[in-house]
Amino acid sequence: MRNPTKKPASTDDYIAMLLDDQRKALTALRKQILAAAPKAEEYFGYGLPGFKYKGHPLVYMGAAKKHVALYGMVPAGFAERLKGFTVSKGTIQFTPEKPLPAALVKDIVKLKCAEIEERWPSKTPKAPAKKAAKKK
Repeated sequence: MRNPTKKPASTDDYIAMLLDDQRKALTALRKQILAAAPKAEEYFGYGLPGFKYKGHPLVYMGAAKKHVALYGMVPAGFAERLKGFTVSKGTIQFTPEKPLPAALVKDIVKLKCAEIEERWPSKTPKAPAKKAAKKK
């Protein structure tokens, strides 16, 4: 980051503070996330740009000295596609020179959206019960 003493208040502030290569990488990642989950809302939490889906945290993104990252529980089944990247339970690290493939980001985000929908299904409001007409 260019100025680590200034704390960003929004995703745009955060991205503006990055070095050019990191800014380009996270701007591309941001577009990929929003393309995969167009109903996701951007917010700034835990000091990082984040995305919520249906009111629940979806993923975060951030930059460090030697890498950029996608944060959030990494869904099962992606080990083979993530070879060559540093991966932990909640982080996928990559470099601006070797970004995450757009198709991979799309698949991860869509799967995480599906997990949110399954865990917190939308409640459809019930129609009010019709009152029986009183007989006179």
